[in-house]
Parts: sequence; C-alpha cells; structure tokens
Amino acid sequence: MAKTTFSGIQPSGVIHIGNYLGVIQPWVEMQKKSDCVFCVVDLHAITVPQEPKKLTENTYRNIAIYLAAGIDPKKSIIFAQSQVPAHAELCWLLNTIAHMGELSRMTQYKDKAQKGGADSASVGLFDYPVLMAADILLYQTVDVPVGEDQKQHVELARDLAERFNNRFGKTFVIPNPVIRQSGARIMALDDPTNKMSKSGTPANYIALVDSPEEIRKKIMRATTDSGTTIKFDPKRPGLYNLLTIYQLFSGQTESQIEAHFQNHGYGDFKKELAELLVTKLTPIREKIEYYMKNPRLLDRILSAGAKKATKIANRTLAEVKQKIGLVA
Repeated sequence: MAKTTFSGIQPSGVIHIGNYLGVIQPWVEMQKKSDCVFCVVDLHAITVPQEPKKLTENTYRNIAIYLAAGIDPKKSIIFAQSQVPAHAELCWLLNTIAHMGELSRMTQYKDKAQKGGADSASVGLFDYPVLMAADILLYQTVDVPVGEDQKQHVELARDLAERFNNRFGKTFVIPNPVIRQSGARIMALDDPTNKMSKSGTPANYIALVDSPEEIRKKIMRATTDSGTTIKFDPKRPGLYNLLTIYQLFSGQTESQIEAHFQNHGYGDFKKELAELLVTKLTPIREKIEYYMKNPRLLDRILSAGAKKATKIANRTLAEVKQKIGLVA
C-alpha cells in the first residue's frame, strides 16, 4: 500500500515561482509514488479578513494552477478544504488536547499578531496550527511537503498525534515534514534578504500568471549587486537568488551555469533568465487561463475530489470519536 502525502496552499495572494518551485513542482513528482491529497486550504485563508468574491476567484485559480502545473485528478485527490466538514470537526476534537502554551509559541502566529495587534487577532489565527494538524492527520498522512516556515506546524501535528495515540490508543500515523532543500526559499526580486511573498508588491515576485512582458520587466529590474562575475555566492544574495531560479528551471548544475556565463555580464544573464522563464511558464499560464474559462470543469473536479476525500476523512473521524467515547 502506497504512503499518503498531503499538502495545500491558501487561496490568498498571488501564486508565484517560489510556491511553484518549493511546493507545487515537488507535488507532481510525489503523485508518481504516493497516494496524494492536495487541497486548497480556504478555511485557513479566512483566519484573516478576505473579500468574499476574491476568495472564490482565488480558490478556483489555485485549482487551475494545480492542474496546469501537472497535478492529475486521476492520480491525486484535489478539493477545497471547506468541502469536507471533517477538517473542522477534527480540529475541534484536537483542540481538547492541544495546549495554549504550545500554540502561543507558534512563530507565524506571533509574527501575524504583532503586525495587526495581538488583541485583535482572531481565535482562528491562533488555532490555525490545530486545523492544519487536522488536515494532515485525517488522511493518515506520512509525508507533508511544506515550506520551511510551516515546519513548526507539522511538528505540532506530530505532537498532537502522539499525544492522542498515547491517551486513547494507536489512531494516527505520525507525519513527517518534507522540505525541498534546493529552491525551498526563493527570495524576493526587489529585496533578496526576504522570502518571495504572495502578499508582496508585484516587483517582489514572478507570478505564474504573469505575461512574458511582465516577466522580462521584473527580471531586468531585479536587485543584484555591483559585481561583474556571475558566480553562485550566497554573500551576493541578489545574484545568488537569480542564479538559483535559473538553475531550478534549467536543470543545469552550478558549474555548467557559471561556465556558460563566464564571459557575460549581468545584462546578458538577466535577458537569458527572463527568456527561460517565459519559455517554461507560458504553457502553464495558458493552461491556467483555459481552466479559469471553464469553471464547470473545475467544479466537477472539486466535487469528485471532495467525495473521495470525505470517504477517507470520515473513516478517520469515526475512529477518533469512538476512541474518545462520543456516541455515534
């Protein structure tokens, strides 16, 4: 029996090449060897204010991106989190064994609460990691491909699973975070000391839906440094980030890339990087546009995926409730 992989992305902000390289692209490979469950985590998105129409549009766009990037609904389960009520129900049950102290130490909560003020942060934002644990544990997940910033949340899921198993008997598989080492952190084009962000300004990222003109403009304006040699040097963060992007999209080694650009300047490198991105991303963008023009097709895929996910999730939920002593 194949192991289960679970992951998801929020339908908020812009899906960019950092998300693609660090999360979505590895999904495509994982579905070849795992039973994969990929969802749009819309319940997580509403832990901060969302404009309803935009939330709906972003949910459809996320699904379109999954499909365009190569996630196959015949091989993987694809759905929206809110379509499977077991996610919210298991979250509540796990809340009864989660501790206030461990949630208050979650880095993402502290960062987001500081920005808006802890007193006005939603309870949902505080409880976000428990819902994420429910997402993972419902499907008896073995591998959880996530970005480095979500590793702490997967560790909480492990803690909650072990706590429940110790108290009520073996129920949950203990999940493992899977973080892509190369490309796990693609940095912002305009500030390579910070990670590329879905909520950043357009100059911050290359979106999967950017036009060729937008891609060329953003790359040519991307921050580098005052040097002249094209080398993979982490001490030169702007150039290093662009070289990393080039490497991940081209599949070439560091030495091959350095040799190729040995007698070239930054201008030549940026032009070639831009054209590489245009070549690689244009087919994906065109597929995204196709799916976005066919919402009924997306609805059918979501509905079929939700039915499959519900069947698995309800089986786990029923066992949890029985172990706790809740009447069926």
